[in-house]
Order: sequence, then C-alpha cells, then structure tokens
Amino acid sequence: MQNSRSGSFLFSPQEVKPKAIALVRHWLPNLSEKTLRRAIPVLIFVFVGCLIAVLSLNFISARNTALAVGKHELRLTADVVKMRLEQRQASDAARKITPAPLGNGDLARIVPNSLRTGKVFLITDSKGYIRASLPEKSEYLGKRLGEVVLNLPDVIENGGAQSVFSSRIFKGSSALAIVIPVGDYPGTLSIIYAHSEVTREWTWNFIFYIYVFALTGLILVLLGSAFSWQANLAHASAEKLENHTAKLNKALERGHCGLWDWDVARGRIFWSRSMYIILGLEPGNGYLSFGEVTELLHPENQNLYMLIERLMGGKDAALDQEFRMRHARGHWVWLRARAELTGENTDAGPHLLGIAVDISEHKQADARSIKADLRLRDAIENISEAFVLWDQQNRLVVCNSKYQEFHNLSDDLIRPGTRYEDIVKAAEAPIVRTRLSSQEGNPENGNTFEVQLADNRWLQINERRTKDGGYVSVGTDISFLKHQEDRLRSRETELEYQAQKLVELAEKYSTEKTRAEAANKSKSEFLANMSHELRTPLNAIIGFSEVMRTELFGKIGSEKYREYANDIHASGQYLLEVINDILDMSKIEAGRIELDIEDCDVAEIVEDCRKIIHPRAREEKIELTVLPITKAVLKADRRALKQVFLNLLTNSVKFTDAGGNIEVSAVIEGAKMTFVIKDTGIGIPEWDVAKLAKPLEQVENQFTKSHNGSGLGLAISRSLVELHEGTFLIESRQGVGTTVRFSLPIDGPSPALLSNDKENELELLRP
Repeated sequence: MQNSRSGSFLFSPQEVKPKAIALVRHWLPNLSEKTLRRAIPVLIFVFVGCLIAVLSLNFISARNTALAVGKHELRLTADVVKMRLEQRQASDAARKITPAPLGNGDLARIVPNSLRTGKVFLITDSKGYIRASLPEKSEYLGKRLGEVVLNLPDVIENGGAQSVFSSRIFKGSSALAIVIPVGDYPGTLSIIYAHSEVTREWTWNFIFYIYVFALTGLILVLLGSAFSWQANLAHASAEKLENHTAKLNKALERGHCGLWDWDVARGRIFWSRSMYIILGLEPGNGYLSFGEVTELLHPENQNLYMLIERLMGGKDAALDQEFRMRHARGHWVWLRARAELTGENTDAGPHLLGIAVDISEHKQADARSIKADLRLRDAIENISEAFVLWDQQNRLVVCNSKYQEFHNLSDDLIRPGTRYEDIVKAAEAPIVRTRLSSQEGNPENGNTFEVQLADNRWLQINERRTKDGGYVSVGTDISFLKHQEDRLRSRETELEYQAQKLVELAEKYSTEKTRAEAANKSKSEFLANMSHELRTPLNAIIGFSEVMRTELFGKIGSEKYREYANDIHASGQYLLEVINDILDMSKIEAGRIELDIEDCDVAEIVEDCRKIIHPRAREEKIELTVLPITKAVLKADRRALKQVFLNLLTNSVKFTDAGGNIEVSAVIEGAKMTFVIKDTGIGIPEWDVAKLAKPLEQVENQFTKSHNGSGLGLAISRSLVELHEGTFLIESRQGVGTTVRFSLPIDGPSPALLSNDKENELELLRP
C-alpha cells in the first residue's frame, strides 16, 4: 500500500515477508477448527461442482468441434463425389453417351470406399424420388427426399443447391446433410452423415471421462466422508480431552494443586494453569526455564540440582519436600511437592513428574494452632480456678499451678501422661467432701462437689465429660463465699427484724401521708375562707382611708393625719393584693379555677397590659418596648392571660433599675404561640432559678429585701399557664437580667381537661 502524501511504501520489501508470516501465524491459530471441519466437505462438493462445470464446458466444446469437423468432412466428400461425377459426365460426353439416371451400381463406382464410413448416399430423380442408395437400403427407395430428410430446405425441394445443414431423418435421429446437383444427370445426390457417426469418438471419450469422473467423485466423496468421520472422531476426542482437561484444571485449582513436569535433559519445566494461579502469575505457554523457577524459590530452600542428583543416583525413590516460592504480590507461598523420576531409558530422557500442593493455609493453621495452644495454656495458667484435663484413659493432659498448689503436688507428678491413681495417692485428702448434684442418668452433665482442704480453704469442683471420653475438672476457691454464708446466717435474724421495722414504717408513712393531704386541703380551704373574711374589713379600711386622704368631708387640720391616711391606704392596698394572691393560689391548689375559654386578640391584651404598666415604668425611668405582634387569635381565658402578663410585667418593673429595658414579644411556633418577656434587671444566680415560680418562695438578696410582695406572682402565672396546657420557663443571670418564656396552644386546652377541671371543682364544692 502506498502513502498518498509521501509517495513511499508504508512497508519495505524486507518488512513485508516477516509481517505476512506474523499475520498468518496469528490468523491460523485463531481459525476455528470447527469451521475447518465443516468447510472441507463443502469445499469437496464445490470442487466436484467446478469440475463438472469445466468438464461440461469441455464436452460441449468438443462436441461442437466434432460437428464442425463432420460438416467439413461432409463438404469435402461432396466435392470429391461431385468432381468424380463431372469426370464421368465428361467421359460419357466424349463417348457420346446420353446421361441416364444413376443407380446403386453407379454410386458404388463413383463413391470411394474411404468416404463411405458412416455416411448414406442417396440419388433422387427429377421428381424428387429416391432411386438409389449407398449402402443399399430398401427403406429409402421409392420415397421422396423430403420424407427422409424431414426439414429439407425449400430451395432444395425446388431443385436448387444448398450447403451442409443439420437435419433430422425420418426415424427421428439427428444428422448432417448436403444436397448437390449431378449435372446433366436427372436428379440430385444427397449425402447424410448421422450425428452418432460424427460424434462417435466424442461419445466414447465422453463415456470414458464420465466413468473416470464418477470414479474420481466417488473417491473424493469417500475421502470427504472419511475425513468428516475422522474429523468428528477427532473433534469428539478433542472435546473429551478438553472436558477432561477442564475438569482436571478445575480440580487442581479447587484443590490448590499444581501439575508440573521437569524435563531434566532440556532444563525446562512444564506448569499447569493451576500452578500459575497459585503463584498469582499470568498463565503462559506452560513452559518455564530452570532459571525462571530458581528465581521464584526462597533462598533458604534446598537446591533443586541436589534433589535431581539424589534421584538420578538412586538415593531417593521419590521426591516429597516442602518449600517456598514467591507470589506475584511479593509474599511467600508454601508448597509441598511430590514427584517421581520417569523415562530414564527412553529417547525423551528423564522427567521429574509430580504435583505441588499449596499448603500455605495449613502452615498458617499450624502457626495459629501453636499460637492458640500457647494462649490456651497461658489462659489456663492465669485463671483463678484450679484446672485439670484428663483423657479417656484417665491420664493427665494438662493442669495449671493452682491445681498443683491446692493439692500440694510435686513437679514430677504433673507431667502429661501421669495416671489419675498416682496423682490421687500423692494428693492430700480433703477434710470434707460434699456432693451438690449428681446426674447418674446423664453422665455428660457431670458432677459438682464442695471440699474443704487441710488449710481450711473451701473448693467447689465441677467435673464434666469431654466428647473424646475424657473429662475436665475446675476447682473454684469459695472460701470467701463460705465465710459470707456464715455471716449471712448470723444476720438472718437481724434482717427479719429490720423487715418488720420497714413494714411498720411503711404503715406509718401511709398514715402520715393521708394526714398531710388532709392538712393541705384544710390549709387551702382555710386560706380561701380567711381571704374572703379579710377582704370585707380591708375594703372598709381602704375606703375610709381614701375618704380621709382626699379630705372629702373637709380639712383634717394636721398634715400628719394626711400622711397617716396615705400610709393606711397604701398598707391596706398592699394587704388586699396579698390576700387576692393568696385567694387565687388557694383556688388553684384546690382546683376551683374554672377557665372561660374564648377567642382572644393577643395584640389587644398585650396592649391593655402595656397601658396599665407603662405609667409605673415611666415613673421608674424604665423603657417598656412591645415588639410588633402578628394579628392572631388565641383560644384562652382572657382574664387569666391578662393576669399572667400583669404579674410578669410587674415583676420586671419591680426588679429592674432605672435606665433599664423591658421587651415583650410573641411568635407563632407550629400549633403554639410563644410569649417572651425579657428585662435587664438584677437577675438571680442560676442555682436559685429553681426556687422561682413556687408558692410563697422569694430569692433573698439585698435588693429584694426592699421590695414587698407575697411571692405568689410567678407561681400564679405558672399555674395559669399550665392550666392552659402550656409551658413556663425562666432563664436568669445575676447582673444581666431575666427572661420569662411561656407557650400556649393556639386552639386552647383540650375539652377533656376542662371537663375534668369542672368535675374537680364540683367535687371540692360538695359538702
């Protein structure tokens, strides 16, 4: 192929041949044997078909040639006969003989013998009837020429001349014919040359070649059939061999086993595919050199030449050795090779044939077993119990130092294999031996004993049978448990006495609890009743002091009286607030608060509370800020909600210094609305926050001592929030401020809770 850019050849003549050879070597192995096996019979039939076509064309050409030769011969014969007729006619004219119709004798004299072979000569008269024939055939005589030569041309029927033409005679056979005039003789001369005579030689050749071709075709068919049969046998054998080889390879691979054949004379070693897989190598052509194998061997392993020398010298009958070879990933693989020397007396030379088994897992298992055995022995030695294992012949397998110590045995007796009777004789007999359990029907469950040694130590011995017929015994020092058991027995009476005391205390606790609940209920009822009784005189005191303070009925006269009136009014107002708080708290504790749930405009309630608290905050120089609240409707008790806000805002103003800030905000969080009241007041320590919102609880500090109060504001607020199924949380830091956060359900408390509250209220009001 020529490069269009440079005009030079891509491959030089020196490169073409090697590349062609390489291509053929690459293509031929890849050509399917199955394809070749199926193609060869087809090729045979194609060859036979081509041969038939070629022979057919050759036979057709030869026949046409024979016919052409026959026509030429027929034309020459006609010319010779015509010339002899002209000579006879000239002779008759010289002798002045009148021409008469020719007969059979005339034909015999005119036609030479050499021209008669295979031809028929006919003489017709002027009317076209056959008067003579050569050879003489009566079947032609008396018939018209057109009856014998069926497709006689019209020009001849009219007495004219014609060249050679193909015709059919009256019996239906094909023939070549020529009709010539006989000069002055009346009539014509016709020569008929049958096709069978013209192609006689061709016919014999055709028959001969047909026999030869049939024989050749039969031989080819037999050869093709034999090849196909043999190929099928070879294919079946190859499939069996391939199947067996695949099974062998699979068996070798599954068994981590490799097959190898060492040709000692040639220094090369054949490896099976499984051998490559064991070492993690890419499978090659199966053969490795001695040097390649030596490079894979571990340096500490024995030299291979020494093994061969021992085998060749007859020192060893077979090879059985463990060695290491390097894996493709770098680690070492343990192999066990078994082989025998074969073929010493053959032309192939000696071969070391055998297998190599991957025993790396066995080596690792042995190492793990040794390591596990050491660990087991170490574990047995370090356990706190006495351990001993006997085999099925009652011989010692292993024991630890605890067993030796408990039974005071010498080192010579605790060696593996010592008989049980010998150890029992040498061991100190126990003072006490008590069997705790015995399973005679099922000895596999073993026995348990308690024994007391000479040094007053107690052992609990558990004996169990092993699967191989031996048994294992474990002795646990239970001296401490025995002493504890004695102490427990001595304390059993004391414990029974203490249990009786606990029963009495429980009964007393139940009685005192009932009394406390009754006292608490009486206290709540008393506070409620007292609050009602105190509010009536207080209203009068507050009213009269208000009249005196405003001098409604005239001047009092002395400024001191006005000052006293103001004090009386302020004290009465404070006392009324305390009584109201106590009354509210007692109602809450007694369960007499009935919530009037309605749709409340949160923004409106907060604004009303702000207007009430704002004058006092402004008087104390405190900034009260209400953040914009989303227009929202909350199902709650309007009076209770307003009381919560007033209590919290009052507390914030009370405990916030001048110049401080109070911030009120509200936000909707899912199905709840959360309110936050944050101030920058004095705050309280974190450990005192838990005291807040409890009835009658106040956190005492220098500032709170100067502010009067019942301490019920936060408790009432928490209780009212919880009655609405809300949450109440206080966060405070001393010197930083306090944040009160409470959440209420937007849809209000559940109807079940309200019905329960009403039932509780009715229950408390019943006489």
